[in-house]
Amino acid sequence: MPVTRRQALGAALTLPAVRTAAAQAATVMRLSHQYPPSHHIAGVLNAFAADAKARTNGALDVQIFPAEQLARVGENFPGVARGAFEAAVATNFTWGNTIPEMSGQTIPFFFGDEGKNRRFPRSEARRFLDGITARRAVRSVAWLFTTNTAIFTSQRRPLVALEDFRGVKIRGINALIDNALTAVGAAPAATPAPEVVGALQSGVLDAGLTDVSAAVSRRFYEVQRYGTVSPFFSVSTQVYVNPRWWDGLRPELRAAAEAALARAEEDAVDVTLRTAQAAVGELRQRGMTVHEQTPEEVSRWRDAMQKPVMDAFLRQAPDGGTRVLELLRAV
Repeated sequence: MPVTRRQALGAALTLPAVRTAAAQAATVMRLSHQYPPSHHIAGVLNAFAADAKARTNGALDVQIFPAEQLARVGENFPGVARGAFEAAVATNFTWGNTIPEMSGQTIPFFFGDEGKNRRFPRSEARRFLDGITARRAVRSVAWLFTTNTAIFTSQRRPLVALEDFRGVKIRGINALIDNALTAVGAAPAATPAPEVVGALQSGVLDAGLTDVSAAVSRRFYEVQRYGTVSPFFSVSTQVYVNPRWWDGLRPELRAAAEAALARAEEDAVDVTLRTAQAAVGELRQRGMTVHEQTPEEVSRWRDAMQKPVMDAFLRQAPDGGTRVLELLRAV
């Protein structure tokens, strides 16, 4: 039977409603993170969201909330655990005393090798840490290599020799890593990444410590004159989800999300290395005097900083610490 003009017009008018209903039917995954939108890991997470949407024809809508827009760093874990939102990220060291084994990668000068970081997401070490995470009411679903290049920033004088740290109020990472800084005479103060620049600007801190790429995205060059680039630690960003929500996903949506996350893990390595290389040049262009450590300087810093942290790590993680170190060495 031929379609009348009125029928055709009626069908056209109902299309927006159909599309709206389809959009409303999409499964939403809200993901909270602390990185500014310009940070390279923020870009990797945005690419994951787009990939997941494409793989599911829009049936999985990953909504990214950067820069603590949805929750502050300390609120991410409880928020995901109780189901207030579906997903969040944590740098391995931010687990602190909750999961002390997570800090193994950040032991100074221990896990900086590019090859190890590239292999880590498929390693037994990753599976071991995922198992520990599962005991904390969240599910680990991805690990995004974030940095193996740190920068120590300062305003009055560069931090090059170990003696330069004496009496310096510096941004601490956590109680574990701070052992490296106190070992050389510095006074670390644990400061969340989003608050570091303000603390440097106000004088609460004399010096900063961050990923070299974050020094660009968080505009450290506006408040710090000097920077010393060092393979001080390795950091990964763990993506975790509410397990009840994850297990309740339709199998095809979960499979698509897993595939998109696996791709993000691979992409993060090249993005991180490329961004770090470019960051050093950009910091210099922005007026910062940047010193890149020599092998001899790395050796001196390692001798002074690694053992205090290693000893503290094994004290804080008496159950799984030794095993984590064994697995990380084997990656």
